[in-house]
Amino acid sequence: MSAMRLAAALAACAALTVLALLPMYADAYYLALAIGLLQFTVLATAWGLFSGPTRYVSLATTAFFGVGAYTVAVLGELLSWPLVLLIATAIGALMAVVVGLSTLRLSGLHFVIFTFGLAELIRQLVIWYEVNKTRVLGRYVFVDITQKDIYWQLLVLAVAVFVIGWLIARSRLGFALRIIGEDETVAKHCGINVTVAKVTLFTISAVFMTLVGAIMAPRWTYIEPSIAFNATISFEVVIMALLGGAHRLWGPALGAIPLTLLFEFLAARFPTASTLIMGVIFLLIVYALPAGVVGLWDNFRRQWRPQRTGQEAKA
Repeated sequence: MSAMRLAAALAACAALTVLALLPMYADAYYLALAIGLLQFTVLATAWGLFSGPTRYVSLATTAFFGVGAYTVAVLGELLSWPLVLLIATAIGALMAVVVGLSTLRLSGLHFVIFTFGLAELIRQLVIWYEVNKTRVLGRYVFVDITQKDIYWQLLVLAVAVFVIGWLIARSRLGFALRIIGEDETVAKHCGINVTVAKVTLFTISAVFMTLVGAIMAPRWTYIEPSIAFNATISFEVVIMALLGGAHRLWGPALGAIPLTLLFEFLAARFPTASTLIMGVIFLLIVYALPAGVVGLWDNFRRQWRPQRTGQEAKA
């Protein structure tokens, strides 16, 4: 291991230790803010796992997030917490496989529209079931999970999504998905099973989104479809991933952290206009930073290296 990699590993361990100890010292406000940061970091990174290499823009985040939250609302008082999370994982994975096999033959605008419609379809199905079967629209969530527990579980999930993303990027699956993102026809001619590759990564991404929804559910105490299946979550995740740069594993986190803080500020100061401002921010990001902050940094390095090489050659 090189000195630089060793230093990076030590810095990561130190940062992780500080983050793990944060709930012991932070007050309620900063703990809630940290939970929000971790929530969107995991969601944006999970979105980037699939959409980054394949270049498919998915708006289905809130569908899986809401399914995880409602699983806890229905089963939270009946089963142990680990078992509830396991069931939420299974439901999210099964739904992702079914949706993936049905829709990943689509591409471009058609895929975007379908994933947005999927979230709305599931929300309407939940509303229909609650109104016609249970006769109530929302559910109370009484689970013995504290804010600190939520924070630590999201931190573990954040570490897991980065580790799995790192492993995928260095695997044959990651290589296949990068080829698919460049040209799906070429990938098929290379002997890559495009459907299996896309469905596999779509399912991995969806599982993380489902678990985030499940872990966040006890924080609200009361859940109804408009909360669990809030379409704003899907758009916020896309904005965050695009700002940071979805083509790199750590890119979405670069967008999730500042935008979570910004959205928190806008929601507090401009509650009626926050959605409008969010839309303007999205347009500016797409126009000014099409490759995100990571792309901007890569361009800077490419321009700086030739200059540095020329100066060293002259010396």
